[in-house]
Amino acid sequence: MLFIVLLLCPLCYHNVETIGMTRQEFDIFSECVRAKLLAVARSFNRFNAAGGDESEDIVQEALTDLWGLYGSGYPVRDAEALAVKITKTVCVAHYRRRKLRHQPLRGDAYEGGVPATAATDLSDFVEIRRRLYAGLSDTERICLKLRNTDGLSLDEIAAATGKPKDSVKTTISAARRKMLEQLKKEI
Repeated sequence: MLFIVLLLCPLCYHNVETIGMTRQEFDIFSECVRAKLLAVARSFNRFNAAGGDESEDIVQEALTDLWGLYGSGYPVRDAEALAVKITKTVCVAHYRRRKLRHQPLRGDAYEGGVPATAATDLSDFVEIRRRLYAGLSDTERICLKLRNTDGLSLDEIAAATGKPKDSVKTTISAARRKMLEQLKKEI
């Protein structure tokens, strides 16, 4: 009976030194140790906070690595022990990768709907614009607001204000120059 077991699963007998292995022998060996490797992987996988079961993937990766060792001519004394060791190493690698993954904080679910830096930037922008517009005349402020905020063309601004197009263009240009000079003074 022992002879038949060794024929069906020649690598499960631990005292045999195996230097090379055919694909068929490796497939037989894989079937014999798969349950043990899955148990090892599942024991590591119980620490998986994400809830996914990666055990099958871990065992497959470990068996692929083991096959690669056989292909490179690595001498193996105890194939099952080596398979378990490789499985543990792959488990640790998966665990480390999982810990390094960035977990976002529920999208942009911040109080107020925007991150604090965006809210601060927006309030700073509004304050700077208020101070810059305060240094302009009423005509310059109206023309600049129609151009920048409302997105009107020069012709549309001229029609809305009743001023010639060239006058609107000059007013906007002068307003921008004033604002730039004021910014340079503040910086």
